Amino acid sequence: MSEDVKGITGLDEQPMVLAENLVKIYKTADIEVLALQGLDLTVQKGELTAIIGNSGSGKSTFLNMLGGLDEPSAGRLYVDGQDLFKMTRSQKDEYKRNIVGFVWQNNARNLLPYMTALENIITPMLLTSTKDKKARAEEESKRTTLNKYIAMYTKQIETGARQTERGRNFAASTVKTVKLALDQFAQFQKAVKR
Repeated sequence: MSEDVKGITGLDEQPMVLAENLVKIYKTADIEVLALQGLDLTVQKGELTAIIGNSGSGKSTFLNMLGGLDEPSAGRLYVDGQDLFKMTRSQKDEYKRNIVGFVWQNNARNLLPYMTALENIITPMLLTSTKDKKARAEEESKRTTLNKYIAMYTKQIETGARQTERGRNFAASTVKTVKLALDQFAQFQKAVKR
């Protein structure tokens, strides 16, 4: 365990996510917007955590930080003992490729319409060392209720299933330590039988 994280939490077991006094201020020439103010959060390994709140309360800002896409104005953020804000660019690329996975609110950011569901699952694996990607994608798709869509193109899948499909795509594409979903994902739980 990182001594920094152990010292912060006082725990013997390292948390999966540790946020300490996170602050994010977006600045333009004329205004400053306080998007996140003093967030403290600990998530243990294996915990499922929902971040809920009003529009503009900082949910997406925090998830973008957790995903390595944005940095805070102040505070600290650790994932599995790693300080996200002390990572080099190549370490952050490796983190985003192998540790954290996103499902976005906008379907266009999740699924490529000119590919089948199976091809959409395989695509993120191309950036990893996952062996036998097609077999792995087919195996993972069998763990879901949406296996029947595997050969269909995104535009052929009805809208409700498409939202669930992106949850499946997210869950099955690679083995991720941290999975982040931006949206209401009641369908996600139904789609993944884990």
